[in-house]
Amino acid sequence: MERIVKKIRQEAKEKIERIKNKEELEKVRIEFLGRKRGKITELLKNITTLPLQERPFAGRLANEIKREIQQLLDKKRKEISSEEEVEERVDVTFPGRKPRIGKLHPLTQTTEKIKRIFVSMGFRVVRGPEIETEYYNFEALNMPRYHPARNEYDSFYLNKGYLLRSHTSPVQIRVMEKESPPIRIIVPGRVYRRDAIDASHFPMFHQVEGLAVDEKVTFSDLKGVLSSFAYQMFGKTTRLRFRPSFFPFTEPSLDLDIQCVICQGKGCKTCGRKGWLEILGAGMVDPEVFKKVGYEPEKYQGFAFGMGVERICMLKYGVDDIRLFFQNDLRFLNQF
Repeated sequence: MERIVKKIRQEAKEKIERIKNKEELEKVRIEFLGRKRGKITELLKNITTLPLQERPFAGRLANEIKREIQQLLDKKRKEISSEEEVEERVDVTFPGRKPRIGKLHPLTQTTEKIKRIFVSMGFRVVRGPEIETEYYNFEALNMPRYHPARNEYDSFYLNKGYLLRSHTSPVQIRVMEKESPPIRIIVPGRVYRRDAIDASHFPMFHQVEGLAVDEKVTFSDLKGVLSSFAYQMFGKTTRLRFRPSFFPFTEPSLDLDIQCVICQGKGCKTCGRKGWLEILGAGMVDPEVFKKVGYEPEKYQGFAFGMGVERICMLKYGVDDIRLFFQNDLRFLNQF
């Protein structure tokens, strides 16, 4: 047995040294370590024919030579790979290739444009935590415990009264608690809701919230700011429509619609045959919200608004599926 192992070891070493490419390497591997007819495999099978007292020693010898051959093959494989890498070096005589320059994601581009528009109107950008307490996410915004928006099937709840924020409005409360009017802020950021994924819904999306508080702030101020934003975002010829709505933390409330960018108001599948598309919700800050932060409702007034960045981006560029923003498909992203 020992003589056979020695012979196989010598034969394997000689053949492995002569190997020049990966194809030859594989042939040698199969010859010695192949599962069906490899020489080491046959050697291990023949151990059962030896006397019982010789089998442990023979098995140890066979396994040692198996490991040794495998190590030699691995070493040779690395040598061949290194040689191939050297051969594949760049030919400096070839014309140079212009490197592809990256660009901002369409959602980032849209967020930056929204920020520029409102900053030009005197707003400043603030941010807040994505993990919020129930107080800031709901109660301070006039949504008591029985409010349907607090349903556990709508929000991502964590432990001990915390949750992933379902909107960026909590930052309004945090800012008003720390600062006195006048206040003009916008709050961009990610928000989370338990929405089923489809062409228009995703459990994580982006919002931009806005808040303005001062003495003698009126509903006309709100309409003026939102109209200016819509014209700068979608063009000066865009038709606008303000509709009554309801939000727990604003009174009165409104929705801002623009004429459908797909059918130009004629009615299509995108706008539900209505000719109009909603782009944001807004309203005058409810006096109950001011009381939560210690403001005097008789002295101060304010307005708030909120918009989904994905929705704005989809309407501006005619994107019909929100999932495209998160699939990292360069064929889609290179269009922006």
